[in-house]
Amino acid sequence: MTTSPSPRPELMAAINKDKKDRDRSADLVEAEPWVLGSRRRQMVDDILLQIGIVLLVVVVFLFIHNVPKRVLANLRLRLQSKSGIQSKRHFVLGAQLLDQARSAAQSTSSSAASLSKQALEHADKAIALDPKDAAAHILKALALNAQGFKTSALDAIDVALSPLCRKSLANDERGDALCKRAEIKMSMNRPARVDSVIEDLTLAVKLSPENVKAFCTLGECYEEKKMKEEAKKAYEEALKIQPRLAVAKEALDRLGSS
Repeated sequence: MTTSPSPRPELMAAINKDKKDRDRSADLVEAEPWVLGSRRRQMVDDILLQIGIVLLVVVVFLFIHNVPKRVLANLRLRLQSKSGIQSKRHFVLGAQLLDQARSAAQSTSSSAASLSKQALEHADKAIALDPKDAAAHILKALALNAQGFKTSALDAIDVALSPLCRKSLANDERGDALCKRAEIKMSMNRPARVDSVIEDLTLAVKLSPENVKAFCTLGECYEEKKMKEEAKKAYEEALKIQPRLAVAKEALDRLGSS
């Protein structure tokens, strides 16, 4: 009877070690997807954190240097510039229509009224785009006055001459507006307004010393108040500007004979 040889200790140790290595490899293979997923999530978190830090630094830099305010200011200026251009376009169209209405008034009143209404619409659009533009308010006043709405016209020209709007007017333009307001007041046939008219015209001739119409209208107001010397002086100033002005000459002749 033969006996099987007993296993050698070295061989058994090698076998056991190989088995443990295989078991460890199997465990790593099973755990690898979870480990990779965890690492990916950590990398994404790190990237997002870095992006957040960069954005925070950029925002702080911008606020320190007032960049947002400057950007908003530039954007506001661009919008205002665009609105201003559109407002001027409506003003020009309205002024052209009003001029056509004045010409048409000599032939057909219905056509003149229609053109005046269209001019008023353009004036309102110009005001909506640029409410501080006095010229648009003056156009509105002229269009309303052409339609016979004198009280509303007076209100519109009052807005044009208000502190909010009159800054957009040159001195001679403001003088013309004051003269037009005086004319509207006089056309309303209210004697109590004469002093107010004289006040407007006195300022008008200071702002616009070449305004012949303002001097003549001022002379008429002084005549109405029986202020003969003041009236003569106003007409004389008108003649200095236009020496052949018949209205002023006739007024001086009338005052001289009275």
